[in-house]
Amino acid sequence: MVTEAEFEVPTWNQIYDLLLSQAEKIRHDGFKPDVIVGIARGGWFSARVLSDLLEIPDLATVTVEFYVGVAETKNEPVLTQGISAVVAGKKALIVDDVADTGKSLKLAKDHILQKGVTEVRTATVYSKPWSVIKPDYFEKETSVWVVFPWETKETVRKIVEKHGDKSAISRETAKLVKAGLPKPLAERFLKEVLGERDC
Repeated sequence: MVTEAEFEVPTWNQIYDLLLSQAEKIRHDGFKPDVIVGIARGGWFSARVLSDLLEIPDLATVTVEFYVGVAETKNEPVLTQGISAVVAGKKALIVDDVADTGKSLKLAKDHILQKGVTEVRTATVYSKPWSVIKPDYFEKETSVWVVFPWETKETVRKIVEKHGDKSAISRETAKLVKAGLPKPLAERFLKEVLGERDC
C-alpha cells in the first residue's frame, strides 16, 4: 500500500467519460440489473450516472463507513445503513467510487446477498491492486490516493487535521495541485478549513 500519500485528481468530465466506458462494458457483457445499489457516500455519484446511462431507474443505497483520513482506514468497515430497498428476487449492480481494500465492497455484497438478490455484480471507477475483491467492472487501476470531485474539501480538511504545521499542509496541498486540483480551489478550501480551525 501507499505509505506517503500520492494523489490522482480526476475531473468531473474524466469521471463521466470513465462511466460512459463502464456502461458500455456492462451492456456488452449482457448484464441488465434490476436495481443499482450505490455505496454511500462515494458510490452515490457513479451509481446515479450509471442509472442514467444504463436506463435503470431503480436506485438503492447502502452505507458503509471505513475511511478515517487521507490514505487511512479503520481495520474493518462498518455497515451503518442496510439496503434502502427490497432487492429479493432481483439482479443488482453494487457501485462504489474505488475498491481500495475492497472490504467495503465485500461487506455490501455480502449484505445484499443475504437480502435475497438472484445475482449481484460490482462496479467501481478505480481499483487498487491489493483490493481483497476485484470488481466485476472497473475502469482504472491505481496505487495512489484518488481525490474525487465530490470529496475535495473533505480531503483538504483531512490534510489539515493530519498535518498540524503549515509547511506540511503546504507540501501536501502542493501535491494535490500538481495532481490536478485547481490552485484557486485548493486555496479557497484551505482558507475555509484553516479559518474554521482558528475560530
